[in-house]
Amino acid sequence: MENLSILAQLIVSISIIIVWIFRYENIVVEFKDYGYPDLLRNIVGAAKISLATILILGIWYKELLFVSSLLMAFLMLCAQFSHFKAKNPIQKYIPSLFLLILCLFIAANNIGVI
Repeated sequence: MENLSILAQLIVSISIIIVWIFRYENIVVEFKDYGYPDLLRNIVGAAKISLATILILGIWYKELLFVSSLLMAFLMLCAQFSHFKAKNPIQKYIPSLFLLILCLFIAANNIGVI
């Protein structure tokens, strides 16, 4: 189960980094479509990149995993709400839903529930 958790941490972290650094122009468009201010976009981006970094550090420092994975899960839940609010098609929900599930798996595995 340890290896699956590490894989989940890497998937979440790499996905966030790709989207928020290399595909940032898409994020700008999406946040404008949602009607969210630029400041919120920048705060969310900084939080996600920071949490992605902490999830990677969690490979070696397990005590960082529970809180960081739950905070990332919260941000993914907010993404789900934003897609719902914008009445996006279902395929727009899938990436953040998948990352939400992975974050909850990481948290549950970290405290020994799984």
